[in-house]
Amino acid sequence: MEQAQTIEFDDKAIEGLELLLHEFWILRSENPQEYQLIREREKVLRRYLDDKFGLLLIVHQHFIKLEKIPVEPEPWMGISSFQEPRDYALFCYAMAFLEEKSVGEQFLLSELSEEIRHDYEGEEGIDWTVYTHRKSLIRTIRAMADLHLIRTVDGNIQKFDNDEEHEVLYETTVYSKYFIRSFPEDLTLFTSWQDLLQEDWKFQQEDERRKRVYRQLFFSPGVHRKSSNDPDFIYIRSFRNRMMEDIEKHSHYRLRLFKNTAFLSSQEPHYKYEYFPDNKAVTDVLLQLSYLLYEKRSSFSPLETGELLLTTGDFDQLIVELRQQNGSGWSKHFREATVEAIRKECLSSMKSWMMVEADDAMIYIKPLFGILAGKYPDDFMRKGDDSE
Repeated sequence: MEQAQTIEFDDKAIEGLELLLHEFWILRSENPQEYQLIREREKVLRRYLDDKFGLLLIVHQHFIKLEKIPVEPEPWMGISSFQEPRDYALFCYAMAFLEEKSVGEQFLLSELSEEIRHDYEGEEGIDWTVYTHRKSLIRTIRAMADLHLIRTVDGNIQKFDNDEEHEVLYETTVYSKYFIRSFPEDLTLFTSWQDLLQEDWKFQQEDERRKRVYRQLFFSPGVHRKSSNDPDFIYIRSFRNRMMEDIEKHSHYRLRLFKNTAFLSSQEPHYKYEYFPDNKAVTDVLLQLSYLLYEKRSSFSPLETGELLLTTGDFDQLIVELRQQNGSGWSKHFREATVEAIRKECLSSMKSWMMVEADDAMIYIKPLFGILAGKYPDDFMRKGDDSE
């Protein structure tokens, strides 16, 4: 009798895991090769995702989707094109509208906009004669189209920008029925998003700590030590060798562990995904700022968790000093920007990488920010001095 062939976690499985972790879903019609690759390694991927992450892998005849549930939601986890809470509200109302439609059913923009206007329960209400309200709906519709929840049959949503009576014809897709995650309980029984997250862990009692740690490492830029007895960070320290071996075997990443932070790094970043450092001009400024803080390390006393506490004035002074040292090499945008504008752009980028927490007065720089630093070569700076 022949023995059943055992499929190992090979390079194809590693590639499949990468796709599942980075893509919202893999559509068979759009990416048939990626869809087939994951189907071929479905068993080992499903086993690994359940064991290490406690996540559900959905394999459908039209798509494959990993239900990615974070340990803690972060601002950067939202829909990147959305700019305000109203965008998300309109998206939810639009999804409710699609629930009443059958697959392939067509509808007009005016039908959707009228139902949203009628059902909207926000204090300010919805008025499509208001420009900002129309812009919100445009962002919503574009996000739905990008996610393949609807298909444009005729017309252009951009014209709704200047004309609230402009018509566009849409068609629902099969994917619209599977976008929203299924919950084991009636949503009306939950009172907050924290309750929703807690509900997920009810089904992850076995090895919950390991699953929390893996989700944080793979879904976030890094994991910060929150206190001296932080259980998640203690777990990483205690099992670091085993985790390092496992992560390198099953992915393209390596676990990096420091006193107050841990993260995954890649020697060969994939062009499709975001990595730090990237090629943005603000990243150059951030790397130089990190190096300046390193040079001035004796001037700051880190908190017990390794954070640096600065006032807004402290941060602005660092920017002034940094521009005096390196401004000749900055992009025109940063050379001409005000200190306040540079601060806001730096903090915005740092927040997206979980490198800072800030309010109107105080700035908490996370240890992750200090892992990478950069400066211009000495000969570059000498050339800058000669040109002045």
